[in-house]
Amino acid sequence: MRLSDFDTLTFDCYGTLIDWETGIEAALEPLAARAGRQIDVDEKLVSFSRHECEEQARDTSALYPDILACVHDAIAADWGVDSDPALARAFADSVGDWPAFPDSAGALRYLRRHYRLVILSNVHRAGFAVSNEKLEVEFDAIYTAEDIGSYKPDLRNFRYMLERLAQDHAVTEDRILHTAESLFHDCVPARSLGLATAWINRRAAAGGSGATRSVAEEPEVDFCFTSLGEMANAHRKEVG
Repeated sequence: MRLSDFDTLTFDCYGTLIDWETGIEAALEPLAARAGRQIDVDEKLVSFSRHECEEQARDTSALYPDILACVHDAIAADWGVDSDPALARAFADSVGDWPAFPDSAGALRYLRRHYRLVILSNVHRAGFAVSNEKLEVEFDAIYTAEDIGSYKPDLRNFRYMLERLAQDHAVTEDRILHTAESLFHDCVPARSLGLATAWINRRAAAGGSGATRSVAEEPEVDFCFTSLGEMANAHRKEVG
């Protein structure tokens, strides 16, 4: 299998293109400062991961900022800190402040010349619109949890994407390479539907699963890269 066997890249955004862990850590700092003890990065991200998954499963119709506000309150309880509505709302509204990975925009510009680019994200439309400005590329299609009414890893999200791509762009499943950092949210469900997958393992050096829930067993993936830039370079080598 070669990267050039496909003509459509479907992307997870947060963790893959946008450095949400840096953004989450910064947005949790005001709450952490109230805890009266040092809270390291791993503890922040693991707390976030656990509660985000729980909230998304509990209320599939909630917009992502409302999910984040509930996550903030749950983390506050974990840390023995009183909930603060202003801090929770600031955390909920922080998505637009999360930075892009340094390689994302350049890699996307290159890949745009060779592929149709599609977003399948657990965030809301307005949040992604702000993030999209940092990515500096126009996507051919954008599908969010707000559009679908559920959150990945629900297979409903992937089926929605596949149906829309078939209807609106005449894209068949064999032409799609799903490209994502999260094994839990993306690679496992994508593989279960028979999609080819490229794992962007941005935590290869740090280890652990960070802000994404861990999986009991790593799924088989078709490609593995430590960054989107590495994936773009691999494509360059393929096509000469």
